[in-house]
Amino acid sequence: MSETQESRGSSPIVRVAIASWIGTSIEWYDFFLYATAAALVLGPLFFSPKLSPLAAQLSAFATFWVGFAARPVGGIVFGHFGDRLGRKRMLILTLLIMGIATFLVGCLPTYKDIGIIAPVLLVILRFAQGFAVGGEWGGAVLIATEHAPAARRGFFGSWPQFGVPIGLLLSSLIFTIVSSSFPKADFPSRTFYWQQVPSSSPMERSTSISPSSSLPTGRRY
Repeated sequence: MSETQESRGSSPIVRVAIASWIGTSIEWYDFFLYATAAALVLGPLFFSPKLSPLAAQLSAFATFWVGFAARPVGGIVFGHFGDRLGRKRMLILTLLIMGIATFLVGCLPTYKDIGIIAPVLLVILRFAQGFAVGGEWGGAVLIATEHAPAARRGFFGSWPQFGVPIGLLLSSLIFTIVSSSFPKADFPSRTFYWQQVPSSSPMERSTSISPSSSLPTGRRY
């Protein structure tokens, strides 16, 4: 690759890196949002009241683990199709899957409403979240490095990594704001209160899809 080609290719790389960073931040925001919900509200709402409080809490954390188990599966699947159909398409698809899954978590009826189906649906949606974040994270790193100048691929490939702590901080901040806006005694038991957090997913999803849709589709190698 010539220096002229590299210099021309370097001008949009900041836009690509920022878009990959924003997308990864929003993906991990949703991923960690579930972690906070699992710690605070999911146990008593989505599992049998016959379980002890400890067993219900551990069951909620077990559903959180499902997301980590799904991540490598998402990485393999979206990596495969990203090579063939383009990283941009796969990134947008992963953002949509994560947004829909998070929104549906906020819409789920509880164990009191539909019984054992509630935790089953919760596990399915959690798997979808992990599947999406596994594909998005790897794809974001690849699209950043593939469009970066040869001498700076490591630098620009590191940008999506900032999305993990940003997502963690954002999810903690949003849950803190929402929980402090309602009576503390009612928050864990009132489904309406905590569901306001995941139900806002379509609004924040547009923040990540917009820059991702403007990414170039070509590959450097």
